[in-house]
Amino acid sequence: MSSLDKYRNMIDAIDDKILDLLNERAEHVKSVGNIKKGSNSPVWVPSRESSIYERLTERNKGRAFPTSAIRPIFREIISASLSLEDHLKIGYLGPEGTFSNLAALKHFGSSAKLMPTDKIADVFQGVERGWFNYGIIPIENSVEGVVNHSIDLFVESDVNIVGEILVEINHNLLSMTGDKSDIKSIYSHPQALAQCRDYIDKNFPNVDIYEIDSTSKAALKAQGDKSVAAIGSKLCEVIYNLKVVERSIQDSSSNLTRFLIIGKDMVEPTSEDKTSMMFSVMHQSGTLYSALEVFNEVGVNMSKIESRPSKRIAWEYLFFVDIDGHRNDSKICEVIDKLKSKLPLVKILGSYPKGILE
Repeated sequence: MSSLDKYRNMIDAIDDKILDLLNERAEHVKSVGNIKKGSNSPVWVPSRESSIYERLTERNKGRAFPTSAIRPIFREIISASLSLEDHLKIGYLGPEGTFSNLAALKHFGSSAKLMPTDKIADVFQGVERGWFNYGIIPIENSVEGVVNHSIDLFVESDVNIVGEILVEINHNLLSMTGDKSDIKSIYSHPQALAQCRDYIDKNFPNVDIYEIDSTSKAALKAQGDKSVAAIGSKLCEVIYNLKVVERSIQDSSSNLTRFLIIGKDMVEPTSEDKTSMMFSVMHQSGTLYSALEVFNEVGVNMSKIESRPSKRIAWEYLFFVDIDGHRNDSKICEVIDKLKSKLPLVKILGSYPKGILE
């Protein structure tokens, strides 16, 4: 036996052990599932999943296996394991191939049942009515800013934010032939077009540009016409069998989109949490300053603030805020109590594990 065959046989034996251990793990997962059903507990527990990744990442430090691969591998293991308890139904802004689809796959793995919707409002409604266990909604892009419609829908909804997903946005120019000279028009979502504006102006100054509801619908346009190109994700390329004209055409090299996971459950604390809330202030001098001063007084870091018209009274605004910490933390409780004593409206949208860019 050659030394190569020797090591291959050893790897095969290890693979057999891994498979046996995965099946042993699956049996324990089934037992956990039975306990959850008996206590009416949620199938997916974000704090538990977060602690698994954290523990395994720490345990792997200094070893030969790349730490960056821990999350992707165990995400699929966890996804497959959760399917033994119940197939999670995840609503997202469709159709297939959108970046929302990519975010859902990235977070919940390939064993979850991913269900596309036509509108962001349909994701909210699906979670509220129990059609979906969870929903994925885009909330902001590092280049183009917030998705206002997503923010507005939180005003009347009773869903909770239970997680966040950070996705690096790589836009590709796709067409039937992959030949730049065939392109007479380019379709994509308005945000994708805006994020690739410099590239388009430089390379296609005389081509017609069309806005469409999603990058996936743009890919569908390109699928049937060689003169049409679409700006979309790698997922669009695969799903709609398109060829790449050029990859990574976005103008900014640090183009990230943040997605929120919405559900009905409250999330237990982890080691790194974020709390999102909204509040309104009275039309009096200094009321906004007084509200913001609360965070400084208590010593709570505010990582984001965004204002939106309330749409109820002219010139009335709602403020959406992200802060570090969990709503159960003593400092966060103090902030909430002080704000409620000062302001006409304070609503906690959710506390959840901070997203990690992989």
